[in-house]
Amino acid sequence: MLSRLYSVTVEGIEGVLCEVEVDVSRGGFERPVIVGLPDTAVKESIERVRSAIINSGFQYPDTQSLINLAPADVKKIGPAFDLPIALGILACSGALQSDSIREYVVIGELALDGRVRPVNGVLSMAMTAAAEGFSKMIVPLDNANEAAVVRDIEVYPVGSLAQAMALLTDQLPMDPTMVDLDCLFAECGSYEEDFSDVKGQESVKRALTIAAAGGHNLMMIGPPGAGKTMLAQRMATILPPMTLPESLETTRIYSAVGLLKKDKALIATRPVRAPHHTASGPALVGGGTHPRPGELSLAHHGILFLDEFAEFPRHVLEMIRQPLEDGSVTVSRAKGTLCFPARFILIAAMNPCPCGYFGTRLRRCRCTPNQIERYMSKISGPLLDRMDIHIEVPPVEFRKLRARRNGSGSAEVRQLVQQARQIQARRFGNPFMTNATMGHKQVEAFCGLDESAEMMLRQAMAEFALSARAHDKICKVARTIADLEGTGAIQPEHISEAIGYRKLDRKL
Repeated sequence: MLSRLYSVTVEGIEGVLCEVEVDVSRGGFERPVIVGLPDTAVKESIERVRSAIINSGFQYPDTQSLINLAPADVKKIGPAFDLPIALGILACSGALQSDSIREYVVIGELALDGRVRPVNGVLSMAMTAAAEGFSKMIVPLDNANEAAVVRDIEVYPVGSLAQAMALLTDQLPMDPTMVDLDCLFAECGSYEEDFSDVKGQESVKRALTIAAAGGHNLMMIGPPGAGKTMLAQRMATILPPMTLPESLETTRIYSAVGLLKKDKALIATRPVRAPHHTASGPALVGGGTHPRPGELSLAHHGILFLDEFAEFPRHVLEMIRQPLEDGSVTVSRAKGTLCFPARFILIAAMNPCPCGYFGTRLRRCRCTPNQIERYMSKISGPLLDRMDIHIEVPPVEFRKLRARRNGSGSAEVRQLVQQARQIQARRFGNPFMTNATMGHKQVEAFCGLDESAEMMLRQAMAEFALSARAHDKICKVARTIADLEGTGAIQPEHISEAIGYRKLDRKL
């Protein structure tokens, strides 16, 4: 007897609809066979399915069975096929008699006692099911809220194989899980940190505000303990609140790699990723035998903070150059090519020398000029060109460290950033485009300079031997500074401040 139902597998972060065909023969006692490019987890599912069926009180057919997962040319990964395979076998044996089984998309891992365990990538699976025209979906109980975020599909959570059987045979009436997105954003959209936690460093806060307003990459250079990490961690609090499309796109990445917390159906705050400087290239960019997103994609619509920037292997840092320009990571393998979104603000931090105290009065620097030069040369010129803002972070004075008033809080700064973003949205006709993403033609169109500003930029280009990319970066930053002030034209003081944020070009 043949049964047919539907499930979804995840390829990268994209869902692929799969047809699960189960054929149970009338005779023979051969071992069940699973075909359709299954990985090890899928091949082992038949053992879990057998125990789950028996321990749930149903009879397992002791005859030959063939399970086909179509399309056959797509690799099937993970244990999400356990539940649909079990239901298919029970349908073939006559234990499950339901005409509506093909109306559902079914996913779930089975425990040996019949419990349904959560799986990764449920948000992508639900989005795929809705896009393919399905209106009902059976998911593990722990994944219900995550799947219910998709509005175009009814989500039915089950905690066991027996409960799934009762649902499909109309023995267990169940209402679909509903999620209030507004409440979710209200509950999950707040930050514990605040911009006012940082004592002093007003010039650095100004640079971070500009970076947030225009989506610019930023490099901080300063001694240990100056507050670079603290500043980077709080930059997300001054970015505009996440929109629903941004939240869904970021959540599906975390869901696909299993990093979405059980009590969170959505990621409603800007992610801040801070990988260690020993991270490998695939860990940072993404990849592997079965390609999966790396730290660049996990920072999508948020902040990627690379502390001890010069300690990262140079070949690893060079891997992020292209994603910084494109806003995506392309992983190519012999079996195919996958593209992961990776549009983030890069915040890099490094010391001025190997010991960390060159140019400060805190301690005496014992590094030789050759050591300092070798240390700074670890950052390539092309990568440095892609950093819009370079800012020095000086040590905090004692009187500022003990001051009670810490300056503007996150809410106040965020309001300024949002106003600047709204100006950019009207300018480009795209709510997700910022000054940092302008192309050269757009720079020429929207970054016009008067004669004095033109002369100032020409002198800086000649004196510091700046590249064409650095020229565009200065114009983009000046455009953002003007947007923060609400002025239509770029003034000479805006260009002057933008040039001042190219400090490393002067040193190198």
